[in-house]
Amino acid sequence: MSTESNSYLRRLGTWDAAMIVIGGVIGAGIFRTPATLAQRTSSGWELLILWAIGGLLTLAGVLCYAELGARRPQAGGSYIYLREAFGQLPAFLFGWTMALINYPGSVAAVATAFADYFCAALGLSTLFIKPVAAGAIAFIVGVNLFGIRAGAWVQNIFTVLKLAAIVLLVGVGVVLADGHLGVTLAAEPNRNVPPGALFGALLPVLFTYGGFHYLNDLAGEVRNPQRTLPRALGLGMAGVMIAYILANFAYLAGLGHAGLAASHAPAADLMRRLLGDRGATLMALGIACSTFGYCNIAIAGGARVLQTMGADGMFFSAVGRIEPQSRAPQVALATLGAWAIVLAISGSFNQLLDYTTVGEWLAHACSIATLFWYRRHLSEPSPYRVPFYPWLPMLFVVTVLCVIGATAIHNPGDAGMSLVIIAFGIPAYYGWRWLERSAA
Repeated sequence: MSTESNSYLRRLGTWDAAMIVIGGVIGAGIFRTPATLAQRTSSGWELLILWAIGGLLTLAGVLCYAELGARRPQAGGSYIYLREAFGQLPAFLFGWTMALINYPGSVAAVATAFADYFCAALGLSTLFIKPVAAGAIAFIVGVNLFGIRAGAWVQNIFTVLKLAAIVLLVGVGVVLADGHLGVTLAAEPNRNVPPGALFGALLPVLFTYGGFHYLNDLAGEVRNPQRTLPRALGLGMAGVMIAYILANFAYLAGLGHAGLAASHAPAADLMRRLLGDRGATLMALGIACSTFGYCNIAIAGGARVLQTMGADGMFFSAVGRIEPQSRAPQVALATLGAWAIVLAISGSFNQLLDYTTVGEWLAHACSIATLFWYRRHLSEPSPYRVPFYPWLPMLFVVTVLCVIGATAIHNPGDAGMSLVIIAFGIPAYYGWRWLERSAA
Protein backbone atom coordinates (compact mmCIF):
# COMPACT_ATOMS: atom_id res chain seq x y z
CA MET A 1 0.00 0.00 0.00
CA SER A 2 2.85 2.28 -0.74
CA THR A 3 1.29 4.00 -3.74
CA GLU A 4 -1.75 6.23 -3.77
CA SER A 5 -3.62 3.98 -6.22
CA ASN A 6 -3.01 0.95 -4.02
CA SER A 7 -4.42 2.37 -0.80
CA TYR A 8 -7.81 2.78 0.81
CA LEU A 9 -9.88 5.95 0.70
CA ARG A 10 -11.47 7.36 3.87
CA ARG A 11 -15.16 7.37 2.99
CA LEU A 12 -16.92 6.30 6.22
CA GLY A 13 -18.43 8.88 8.55
CA THR A 14 -19.59 8.53 12.16
CA TRP A 15 -23.05 7.19 11.24
CA ASP A 16 -21.59 4.55 8.91
CA ALA A 17 -18.98 3.57 11.50
CA ALA A 18 -21.55 3.24 14.31
CA MET A 19 -23.74 1.10 12.07
CA ILE A 20 -20.73 -1.13 11.43
CA VAL A 21 -20.24 -1.58 15.19
CA ILE A 22 -23.91 -2.42 15.76
CA GLY A 23 -24.08 -4.61 12.66
CA GLY A 24 -20.90 -6.46 13.58
CA VAL A 25 -22.14 -7.27 17.09
CA ILE A 26 -25.84 -8.02 16.56
CA GLY A 27 -26.26 -11.17 14.51
CA ALA A 28 -28.27 -14.24 15.43
CA GLY A 29 -26.94 -14.51 19.00
CA ILE A 30 -29.45 -12.30 20.78
CA PHE A 31 -32.28 -14.34 19.27
CA ARG A 32 -30.84 -17.66 20.55
CA THR A 33 -28.27 -17.21 23.32
CA PRO A 34 -30.74 -15.98 26.00
CA ALA A 35 -32.27 -19.49 26.10
CA THR A 36 -28.80 -20.97 26.74
CA LEU A 37 -28.20 -18.44 29.52
CA ALA A 38 -31.56 -19.24 31.10
CA GLN A 39 -30.55 -22.92 31.24
CA ARG A 40 -27.35 -21.95 33.09
CA THR A 41 -28.91 -19.54 35.60
CA SER A 42 -31.44 -19.95 38.39
CA SER A 43 -33.32 -16.65 38.02
CA GLY A 44 -34.08 -13.78 35.69
CA TRP A 45 -31.97 -11.51 37.88
CA GLU A 46 -28.89 -13.70 37.37
CA LEU A 47 -29.51 -13.75 33.64
CA LEU A 48 -29.80 -9.96 33.39
CA ILE A 49 -26.73 -9.46 35.60
CA LEU A 50 -24.70 -11.71 33.28
CA TRP A 51 -25.79 -9.66 30.26
CA ALA A 52 -24.92 -6.42 32.09
CA ILE A 53 -21.49 -7.73 33.19
CA GLY A 54 -20.76 -8.99 29.67
CA GLY A 55 -21.79 -5.65 28.22
CA LEU A 56 -19.69 -3.60 30.62
CA LEU A 57 -16.69 -5.87 30.08
CA THR A 58 -17.09 -5.58 26.31
CA LEU A 59 -17.45 -1.81 26.66
CA ALA A 60 -14.12 -1.78 28.48
CA GLY A 61 -12.61 -3.66 25.54
CA VAL A 62 -14.26 -1.26 23.10
CA LEU A 63 -12.70 1.75 24.85
CA CYS A 64 -9.30 0.06 24.60
CA TYR A 65 -9.85 -0.64 20.91
CA ALA A 66 -10.80 3.01 20.49
CA GLU A 67 -7.33 4.08 21.64
CA LEU A 68 -5.66 1.41 19.49
CA GLY A 69 -7.65 2.54 16.47
CA ALA A 70 -6.83 6.18 17.14
CA ARG A 71 -3.12 5.34 17.42
CA ARG A 72 -3.04 3.16 14.32
CA PRO A 73 -5.99 4.09 12.02
CA GLN A 74 -5.04 1.51 9.39
CA ALA A 75 -6.79 -1.44 7.80
CA GLY A 76 -6.00 -4.73 9.50
CA GLY A 77 -6.87 -3.87 13.11
CA SER A 78 -5.45 -6.36 15.60
CA TYR A 79 -3.02 -7.77 13.05
CA ILE A 80 -1.29 -4.35 12.93
CA TYR A 81 -1.22 -3.94 16.73
CA LEU A 82 0.18 -7.42 17.36
CA ARG A 83 2.81 -7.08 14.64
CA GLU A 84 4.11 -3.78 15.97
CA ALA A 85 4.07 -4.76 19.64
CA PHE A 86 4.97 -8.45 19.66
CA GLY A 87 6.36 -9.25 16.22
CA GLN A 88 5.29 -11.06 13.06
CA LEU A 89 4.70 -14.53 14.55
CA PRO A 90 1.92 -13.47 16.99
CA ALA A 91 0.40 -11.33 14.22
CA PHE A 92 0.48 -14.27 11.82
CA LEU A 93 -1.14 -16.55 14.42
CA PHE A 94 -3.94 -14.01 14.78
CA GLY A 95 -4.42 -13.87 11.01
CA TRP A 96 -4.15 -17.64 10.73
CA THR A 97 -6.87 -18.18 13.33
CA MET A 98 -9.19 -15.31 12.46
CA ALA A 99 -8.90 -14.43 8.77
CA LEU A 100 -8.50 -18.02 7.58
CA ILE A 101 -10.71 -19.90 10.06
CA ASN A 102 -12.90 -17.80 12.38
CA TYR A 103 -14.07 -15.12 9.92
CA PRO A 104 -15.07 -17.49 7.08
CA GLY A 105 -16.42 -20.00 9.61
CA SER A 106 -18.58 -17.28 11.19
CA VAL A 107 -19.78 -16.11 7.79
CA ALA A 108 -20.67 -19.67 6.78
CA ALA A 109 -22.53 -20.32 10.03
CA VAL A 110 -24.45 -17.05 10.05
CA ALA A 111 -25.21 -17.26 6.32
CA THR A 112 -26.67 -20.71 6.95
CA ALA A 113 -28.75 -19.26 9.80
CA PHE A 114 -29.91 -16.51 7.41
CA ALA A 115 -30.90 -19.11 4.83
CA ASP A 116 -32.70 -21.17 7.47
CA TYR A 117 -34.85 -18.24 8.63
CA PHE A 118 -35.32 -16.91 5.08
CA CYS A 119 -36.57 -20.27 3.79
CA ALA A 120 -38.81 -20.72 6.83
CA ALA A 121 -40.34 -17.27 6.36
CA LEU A 122 -41.06 -17.94 2.67
CA GLY A 123 -42.16 -21.54 3.21
CA LEU A 124 -39.32 -22.98 1.11
CA SER A 125 -38.01 -26.51 1.48
CA THR A 126 -34.94 -27.08 3.64
CA LEU A 127 -33.23 -28.30 0.46
CA PHE A 128 -32.81 -24.61 -0.47
CA ILE A 129 -30.88 -23.69 2.71
CA LYS A 130 -27.36 -24.39 1.46
CA PRO A 131 -27.89 -22.83 -2.01
CA VAL A 132 -29.46 -19.73 -0.44
CA ALA A 133 -26.56 -19.44 2.04
CA ALA A 134 -24.01 -19.71 -0.78
CA GLY A 135 -25.96 -17.21 -2.87
CA ALA A 136 -26.10 -14.72 0.02
CA ILE A 137 -22.33 -14.89 0.50
CA ALA A 138 -21.73 -14.48 -3.24
CA PHE A 139 -24.10 -11.48 -3.36
CA ILE A 140 -22.40 -9.77 -0.41
CA VAL A 141 -18.95 -10.31 -1.93
CA GLY A 142 -20.24 -8.92 -5.24
CA VAL A 143 -21.55 -5.74 -3.59
CA ASN A 144 -18.31 -5.17 -1.66
CA LEU A 145 -16.23 -5.53 -4.83
CA PHE A 146 -17.53 -2.06 -5.74
CA GLY A 147 -15.94 -0.53 -2.65
CA ILE A 148 -16.68 0.39 0.93
CA ARG A 149 -19.50 2.83 0.13
CA ALA A 150 -21.56 0.11 -1.55
CA GLY A 151 -20.96 -2.21 1.40
CA ALA A 152 -21.83 0.58 3.85
CA TRP A 153 -25.19 1.21 2.16
CA VAL A 154 -26.09 -2.46 2.52
CA GLN A 155 -24.86 -2.40 6.13
CA ASN A 156 -26.88 0.67 7.08
CA ILE A 157 -30.11 -0.73 5.61
CA PHE A 158 -29.86 -4.11 7.31
CA THR A 159 -28.70 -2.64 10.63
CA VAL A 160 -31.82 -0.46 10.75
CA LEU A 161 -33.94 -3.52 9.91
CA LYS A 162 -32.35 -5.64 12.66
CA LEU A 163 -32.89 -2.86 15.21
CA ALA A 164 -36.53 -2.66 14.08
CA ALA A 165 -36.84 -6.41 14.76
CA ILE A 166 -35.52 -5.92 18.30
CA VAL A 167 -37.88 -2.98 18.87
CA LEU A 168 -40.79 -5.19 17.77
CA LEU A 169 -39.57 -7.96 20.08
CA VAL A 170 -39.40 -5.59 23.04
CA GLY A 171 -42.85 -4.20 22.26
CA VAL A 172 -44.38 -7.67 22.24
CA GLY A 173 -42.64 -8.47 25.54
CA VAL A 174 -44.07 -5.34 27.16
CA VAL A 175 -47.59 -6.23 26.04
CA LEU A 176 -47.24 -9.79 27.34
CA ALA A 177 -45.71 -8.68 30.67
CA ASP A 178 -49.05 -7.45 31.97
CA GLY A 179 -47.49 -6.23 35.21
CA HIS A 180 -45.85 -9.52 36.17
CA LEU A 181 -42.24 -8.78 35.27
CA GLY A 182 -41.09 -9.04 38.90
CA VAL A 183 -42.30 -12.64 39.13
CA THR A 184 -40.25 -13.65 36.07
CA LEU A 185 -37.07 -12.31 37.69
CA ALA A 186 -37.41 -14.33 40.88
CA ALA A 187 -35.31 -17.45 41.49
CA GLU A 188 -36.79 -20.76 40.45
CA PRO A 189 -37.35 -23.23 43.30
CA ASN A 190 -34.99 -26.23 43.45
CA ARG A 191 -32.68 -24.65 40.87
CA ASN A 192 -29.27 -23.70 42.22
CA VAL A 193 -26.37 -22.87 39.91
CA PRO A 194 -22.83 -22.87 41.38
CA PRO A 195 -20.84 -19.61 41.00
CA GLY A 196 -18.18 -21.34 38.88
CA ALA A 197 -20.78 -22.37 36.32
CA LEU A 198 -22.13 -18.81 36.24
CA PHE A 199 -18.64 -17.50 35.49
CA GLY A 200 -18.26 -20.00 32.64
CA ALA A 201 -21.66 -18.91 31.31
CA LEU A 202 -20.12 -15.54 30.51
CA LEU A 203 -18.46 -17.00 27.39
CA PRO A 204 -21.68 -17.27 25.33
CA VAL A 205 -22.55 -13.76 26.52
CA LEU A 206 -19.17 -12.49 25.34
CA PHE A 207 -19.61 -14.38 22.07
CA THR A 208 -22.93 -12.58 21.52
CA TYR A 209 -21.25 -9.25 22.30
CA GLY A 210 -18.34 -10.07 19.97
CA GLY A 211 -17.79 -8.39 16.63
CA PHE A 212 -16.99 -4.87 17.85
CA HIS A 213 -13.48 -5.22 16.41
CA TYR A 214 -14.65 -5.15 12.78
CA LEU A 215 -14.59 -1.36 12.72
CA ASN A 216 -10.87 -1.42 13.59
CA ASP A 217 -10.33 -3.79 10.66
CA LEU A 218 -11.81 -1.06 8.45
CA ALA A 219 -10.04 1.85 10.16
CA GLY A 220 -8.15 2.72 6.96
CA GLU A 221 -11.45 3.80 5.39
CA VAL A 222 -12.84 5.95 8.23
CA ARG A 223 -12.82 9.74 7.85
CA ASN A 224 -11.07 11.68 10.62
CA PRO A 225 -10.41 8.34 12.40
CA GLN A 226 -8.84 9.80 15.56
CA ARG A 227 -12.19 11.36 16.42
CA THR A 228 -14.64 9.13 14.55
CA LEU A 229 -13.39 5.72 15.78
CA PRO A 230 -13.78 6.38 19.55
CA ARG A 231 -17.12 8.10 19.04
CA ALA A 232 -18.56 5.38 16.79
CA LEU A 233 -17.28 2.54 18.98
CA GLY A 234 -18.77 4.11 22.11
CA LEU A 235 -22.13 5.00 20.55
CA GLY A 236 -22.45 1.68 18.76
CA MET A 237 -21.63 -0.43 21.80
CA ALA A 238 -23.94 1.60 24.06
CA GLY A 239 -26.74 0.99 21.56
CA VAL A 240 -26.02 -2.74 21.51
CA MET A 241 -26.06 -2.98 25.33
CA ILE A 242 -29.43 -1.20 25.55
CA ALA A 243 -30.89 -3.42 22.82
CA TYR A 244 -29.64 -6.62 24.48
CA ILE A 245 -30.89 -5.76 27.97
CA LEU A 246 -34.32 -4.74 26.65
CA ALA A 247 -34.57 -7.89 24.52
CA ASN A 248 -33.86 -10.07 27.56
CA PHE A 249 -36.46 -8.19 29.59
CA ALA A 250 -38.90 -8.95 26.79
CA TYR A 251 -38.05 -12.68 26.84
CA LEU A 252 -38.45 -12.86 30.61
CA ALA A 253 -41.67 -10.86 30.53
CA GLY A 254 -43.29 -12.92 27.79
CA LEU A 255 -41.92 -16.41 28.43
CA GLY A 256 -40.68 -16.35 32.03
CA HIS A 257 -37.32 -17.73 33.09
CA ALA A 258 -38.43 -21.38 32.91
CA GLY A 259 -40.14 -20.87 29.55
CA LEU A 260 -37.06 -19.16 28.16
CA ALA A 261 -34.85 -22.02 29.33
CA ALA A 262 -37.14 -24.55 27.64
CA SER A 263 -37.36 -22.66 24.34
CA HIS A 264 -35.34 -23.57 21.25
CA ALA A 265 -36.39 -20.41 19.39
CA PRO A 266 -37.30 -17.81 22.04
CA ALA A 267 -37.83 -14.90 19.65
CA ALA A 268 -40.27 -16.87 17.50
CA ASP A 269 -42.01 -18.31 20.57
CA LEU A 270 -42.45 -14.84 22.04
CA MET A 271 -43.93 -13.45 18.82
CA ARG A 272 -46.17 -16.49 18.40
CA ARG A 273 -47.74 -15.95 21.84
CA LEU A 274 -49.15 -12.57 20.80
CA LEU A 275 -49.40 -12.65 17.01
CA GLY A 276 -49.62 -16.36 16.19
CA ASP A 277 -47.77 -17.93 13.29
CA ARG A 278 -47.70 -14.61 11.41
CA GLY A 279 -45.71 -13.14 14.27
CA ALA A 280 -43.21 -16.00 14.13
CA THR A 281 -42.87 -15.51 10.35
CA LEU A 282 -42.33 -11.78 10.82
CA MET A 283 -39.60 -12.44 13.40
CA ALA A 284 -37.99 -14.98 11.07
CA LEU A 285 -37.66 -12.23 8.47
CA GLY A 286 -36.23 -9.88 11.10
CA ILE A 287 -33.61 -12.46 12.14
CA ALA A 288 -32.81 -13.08 8.47
CA CYS A 289 -32.10 -9.34 8.06
CA SER A 290 -29.95 -9.35 11.19
CA THR A 291 -27.84 -12.31 10.08
CA PHE A 292 -27.46 -10.97 6.54
CA GLY A 293 -26.14 -7.67 7.86
CA TYR A 294 -23.61 -9.46 10.06
CA CYS A 295 -22.30 -11.46 7.10
CA ASN A 296 -21.75 -8.23 5.18
CA ILE A 297 -19.54 -6.65 7.83
CA ALA A 298 -17.69 -9.90 8.63
CA ILE A 299 -16.75 -10.35 4.98
CA ALA A 300 -15.70 -6.71 4.60
CA GLY A 301 -13.64 -6.69 7.81
CA GLY A 302 -12.11 -10.13 7.34
CA ALA A 303 -11.03 -9.30 3.79
CA ARG A 304 -9.12 -6.23 5.05
CA VAL A 305 -7.17 -8.41 7.51
CA LEU A 306 -6.42 -10.89 4.74
CA GLN A 307 -5.34 -8.08 2.40
CA THR A 308 -3.04 -6.60 5.05
CA MET A 309 -1.43 -10.01 5.56
CA GLY A 310 -0.88 -10.33 1.80
CA ALA A 311 0.63 -6.85 1.57
CA ASP A 312 2.86 -7.75 4.53
CA GLY A 313 4.22 -10.86 2.79
CA MET A 314 2.37 -13.18 5.18
CA PHE A 315 0.02 -14.52 2.50
CA PHE A 316 -0.14 -14.65 -1.30
CA SER A 317 0.88 -11.28 -2.75
CA ALA A 318 -2.17 -11.15 -5.05
CA VAL A 319 -4.40 -11.10 -1.96
CA GLY A 320 -2.60 -7.95 -0.80
CA ARG A 321 -3.64 -5.97 -3.88
CA ILE A 322 -6.20 -3.15 -3.70
CA GLU A 323 -8.11 -2.54 -6.92
CA PRO A 324 -7.27 1.05 -7.94
CA GLN A 325 -10.72 2.10 -9.17
CA SER A 326 -12.98 0.78 -6.40
CA ARG A 327 -10.22 0.83 -3.75
CA ALA A 328 -11.51 -2.56 -2.60
CA PRO A 329 -9.39 -5.65 -1.77
CA GLN A 330 -11.14 -7.63 -4.49
CA VAL A 331 -8.90 -10.71 -4.44
CA ALA A 332 -9.10 -10.92 -0.64
CA LEU A 333 -12.89 -10.55 -0.78
CA ALA A 334 -13.21 -13.29 -3.39
CA THR A 335 -10.82 -15.57 -1.48
CA LEU A 336 -12.60 -15.23 1.85
CA GLY A 337 -16.02 -15.49 0.22
CA ALA A 338 -15.11 -18.62 -1.73
CA TRP A 339 -13.77 -20.35 1.39
CA ALA A 340 -16.89 -19.36 3.36
CA ILE A 341 -19.09 -20.81 0.59
CA VAL A 342 -17.15 -24.10 0.73
CA LEU A 343 -17.70 -24.25 4.50
CA ALA A 344 -21.39 -23.37 4.15
CA ILE A 345 -22.07 -26.02 1.49
CA SER A 346 -20.07 -28.71 3.29
CA GLY A 347 -21.60 -27.85 6.67
CA SER A 348 -18.16 -28.14 8.30
CA PHE A 349 -18.27 -24.81 10.13
CA ASN A 350 -19.92 -25.83 13.42
CA GLN A 351 -16.86 -27.45 14.96
CA LEU A 352 -14.60 -24.71 13.59
CA LEU A 353 -16.65 -22.10 15.44
CA ASP A 354 -16.70 -24.10 18.65
CA TYR A 355 -12.94 -24.52 18.42
CA THR A 356 -12.11 -20.89 17.60
CA THR A 357 -14.41 -18.98 19.98
CA VAL A 358 -11.83 -19.29 22.75
CA GLY A 359 -9.11 -18.27 20.29
CA GLU A 360 -11.08 -15.19 19.24
CA TRP A 361 -11.36 -13.84 22.79
CA LEU A 362 -7.76 -14.78 23.50
CA ALA A 363 -6.85 -12.65 20.48
CA HIS A 364 -8.89 -9.75 21.92
CA ALA A 365 -7.02 -10.03 25.22
CA CYS A 366 -3.64 -10.06 23.43
CA SER A 367 -4.64 -7.13 21.23
CA ILE A 368 -5.64 -5.01 24.20
CA ALA A 369 -2.41 -6.03 25.95
CA THR A 370 -0.57 -4.18 23.15
CA LEU A 371 -1.82 -0.95 24.77
CA PHE A 372 0.78 -1.41 27.50
CA TRP A 373 3.50 -1.68 24.83
CA TYR A 374 2.28 1.43 23.00
CA ARG A 375 2.09 3.49 26.18
CA ARG A 376 5.59 2.41 27.26
CA HIS A 377 7.50 2.56 23.97
CA LEU A 378 5.86 5.38 22.03
CA SER A 379 6.19 8.96 23.14
CA GLU A 380 3.76 10.28 20.53
CA PRO A 381 0.50 11.51 22.10
CA SER A 382 -2.69 9.66 21.24
CA PRO A 383 -5.74 11.72 20.21
CA TYR A 384 -7.82 9.40 22.39
CA ARG A 385 -6.68 7.71 25.60
CA VAL A 386 -8.66 4.99 27.37
CA PRO A 387 -9.93 6.17 30.78
CA PHE A 388 -8.76 4.58 34.04
CA TYR A 389 -5.55 3.29 32.48
CA PRO A 390 -4.02 0.80 33.32
CA TRP A 391 -6.92 -0.62 35.36
CA LEU A 392 -9.50 -0.82 32.57
CA PRO A 393 -7.35 -2.80 30.08
CA MET A 394 -6.04 -4.94 32.95
CA LEU A 395 -9.63 -5.70 34.02
CA PHE A 396 -10.53 -6.76 30.50
CA VAL A 397 -7.47 -8.94 29.95
CA VAL A 398 -7.64 -10.66 33.35
CA THR A 399 -11.41 -11.25 33.21
CA VAL A 400 -11.27 -12.68 29.68
CA LEU A 401 -8.42 -15.00 30.69
CA CYS A 402 -10.43 -16.16 33.73
CA VAL A 403 -13.52 -16.80 31.57
CA ILE A 404 -11.37 -18.77 29.11
CA GLY A 405 -9.93 -20.73 32.04
CA ALA A 406 -13.41 -21.53 33.37
CA THR A 407 -14.47 -22.60 29.89
CA ALA A 408 -11.42 -24.86 29.58
CA ILE A 409 -12.37 -26.56 32.87
CA HIS A 410 -16.01 -27.12 31.90
CA ASN A 411 -15.39 -27.80 28.19
CA PRO A 412 -11.75 -28.85 27.78
CA GLY A 413 -12.25 -30.35 24.32
CA ASP A 414 -13.19 -27.13 22.50
CA ALA A 415 -10.69 -25.01 24.42
CA GLY A 416 -7.90 -27.52 23.75
CA MET A 417 -8.70 -27.72 20.04
CA SER A 418 -8.66 -23.92 19.86
CA LEU A 419 -5.10 -23.92 21.19
CA VAL A 420 -4.17 -26.75 18.79
CA ILE A 421 -5.45 -24.73 15.80
CA ILE A 422 -3.42 -21.73 16.94
CA ALA A 423 -0.35 -23.94 17.45
CA PHE A 424 -0.64 -25.32 13.91
CA GLY A 425 -0.06 -21.76 12.77
CA ILE A 426 3.53 -21.91 14.05
CA PRO A 427 4.81 -24.46 11.48
CA ALA A 428 2.64 -22.71 8.86
CA TYR A 429 4.42 -19.43 9.63
CA TYR A 430 7.93 -20.87 9.37
CA GLY A 431 6.94 -22.87 6.29
CA TRP A 432 5.68 -19.70 4.63
CA ARG A 433 8.85 -17.83 5.50
CA TRP A 434 10.93 -20.69 4.03
CA LEU A 435 8.91 -20.59 0.80
CA GLU A 436 9.44 -16.82 0.61
CA ARG A 437 13.19 -17.16 1.00
CA SER A 438 13.30 -19.98 -1.56
CA ALA A 439 11.33 -17.93 -4.09
CA ALA A 440 13.67 -14.96 -3.60
